[in-house]
Amino acid sequence: MSPKPSANPNVAVVAYDGLCTFEFGIAVEVFGLPRPEMGDGWYRFQVCAAEPGPIRAVGGIRVEADCGLEPLAQAGTVIVPGWRGARERPPPPLVDALRAAHANGARLVSLCSGVFVLAATGLLDGRRATTHWRYLPVLAELHPAIRIEPDVLYVDEGDLLTAAGSAAGIDLCVHIVRRDHGSRAANQVARRLVLPPHREGGQAQYVERPVPRHEGQRLAGLLDALRRRLAQPLSVPQLAVEAGMSERTFLRRFAEATGMTPGDWLVAERLAHARTLLEETGLSVEQVATECGFGAAATLRHHFSGRLGIGPRAYRARFRLPDAAPPPTPGRHKVAADSVE
Repeated sequence: MSPKPSANPNVAVVAYDGLCTFEFGIAVEVFGLPRPEMGDGWYRFQVCAAEPGPIRAVGGIRVEADCGLEPLAQAGTVIVPGWRGARERPPPPLVDALRAAHANGARLVSLCSGVFVLAATGLLDGRRATTHWRYLPVLAELHPAIRIEPDVLYVDEGDLLTAAGSAAGIDLCVHIVRRDHGSRAANQVARRLVLPPHREGGQAQYVERPVPRHEGQRLAGLLDALRRRLAQPLSVPQLAVEAGMSERTFLRRFAEATGMTPGDWLVAERLAHARTLLEETGLSVEQVATECGFGAAATLRHHFSGRLGIGPRAYRARFRLPDAAPPPTPGRHKVAADSVE
């Protein structure tokens, strides 16, 4: 499999003294490992030192970067791992380099407390962003102009992407792969990481109480069954009966288990299935909508544009695999063009 090249495949991750090792490792794992199975269109990765001198990472590790901040000028994606202190101002050269990279077309990505570095550039003012729940009050205090999303895994603003806690950084990085190269490439990366292939950014960061084991087992079985029945009409009363719970208990347990409402979960799962069908089959958009449970192409287009910022036809044009059957040519029953394209 050779995914289509990104517009700019250069990925630069910033290293600094006090580097957060786990978040740095996420960036290396997703974007920096050799992946010959992905072909020539994969990312080109570089570590850039934000400061001179030894770079000490958390855990007694030292990182030696091959370059300073110069490659940020040619980067398509710049990743800032967790920052060493929420109230510590980042070095001015780093802030200036990030502003210049963004002005040059790079998307800026923060993992966990790395959002404080992006916030220092002023680029997040008036935009949506998130970080680890522990840092949300400080972020709101120091940067009141940011529209903080307090209970999500990550926020994708197109050119500015922010992740919540450490593990949410994995979700965001896999999301970026999906955005650049499609579902099959993202699923392959997730499989190598031994991860589930898809977690929506809108899921809650954490739940206060674990779902009781017996109810968790019932919900897990129900979710697996629902993934096989996405084309069918589904309602909360029906699902509550299948789970053996009252509607009120079902809604509470579902949110605790998934961080989402049943409606949001179904839309996310149906969109994931739709993306796969658009990439790998020749089904028409109307057929994809039916197969995924959206019912009508207009409904599919609505959710595609709302959550992905792109219509299904444009998505297929970008990500359809070379060995997929061609989509049908509109004839006597010509379909409407995607309204968002």
